[in-house]
Amino acid sequence: MPTAKPQRVSIGFHGGQVLSLRMGEKDVAALNKALGHQQGWHELVSEEGPVRVDLEQIVYLRVESEEHRVGFGA
Repeated sequence: MPTAKPQRVSIGFHGGQVLSLRMGEKDVAALNKALGHQQGWHELVSEEGPVRVDLEQIVYLRVESEEHRVGFGA
């Protein structure tokens, strides 16, 4: 079964720090579900390796669309 292409995710924290990662769709969904429903530390699975974040410090989650294009075109 082929794996889905990882998505570029930016996680913003109180204080202005931003963490950019590449994560699979299921891992992004798990983080989205945890936000607002859980507190404390959450382990993320990313291409860069495992990362633990404090859910209470996250102020936004941005997932880039796959339609990112460079150049001119119709």
